Amino acid sequence: MPAADFTELADLRTSLIRKALRYAVFAADADADAVANPFDPAGLLQTLPTGYLPVGFTTTDGVTFSGDMSNSDVESGQSSSPTRSDVETDIQTAAWVPQETNAAAVSLFENLPLSGVGSLPAMGTAAWTWARPLVPPTLYRRLLFIAEDLNKTTGNPLYIVKHFPSALRSAREDEQWTRTAEISRGVTYQAYVDETVGTDSVTWIDGPGWRDYAPEEEGGG
Repeated sequence: MPAADFTELADLRTSLIRKALRYAVFAADADADAVANPFDPAGLLQTLPTGYLPVGFTTTDGVTFSGDMSNSDVESGQSSSPTRSDVETDIQTAAWVPQETNAAAVSLFENLPLSGVGSLPAMGTAAWTWARPLVPPTLYRRLLFIAEDLNKTTGNPLYIVKHFPSALRSAREDEQWTRTAEISRGVTYQAYVDETVGTDSVTWIDGPGWRDYAPEEEGGG
């Protein structure tokens, strides 16, 4: 085999280190349309389906996507390590702490519908009031997370979009009232497989800044 140049072999590119310079979280009820593709054929970000509400400002911790995996191992007397291992569970969750007191943040925290019967009225149209039900309802949501970064060379935006087509609240943080900090309502949602979409999570990377990475065609000019 020919000798390799380490620099070429490693292919280290700082331009591919991504940051969420800006990001947003959106939520919809389960009867809203799932996001089939957030981009058009040219890679431009599109408007969301009807029913998706923005969560608004969050704390500087941003959104944390966590995984919880477990394997089923087979142990054998002739081996100190498992002789077979199969994935048993592979769970994905998203956690964030909204800072705004808006319809999406409150509904996700209190497990209320985002639209229709039982949802909070529009801001300023009536008093906001809600009561905890004796039996907490099982409300699945559609969640969408959008992060914006920039192409280091061209300055054009590129986007990382993650979609949970079916998600259920699995935890919520304490709601604290204090003079020195905002009232926040942190939540964790677990992704579940949506039968129509066929997965529990879909991720896209696209945008003008992403298309700038495409190699130029030979003979183009």
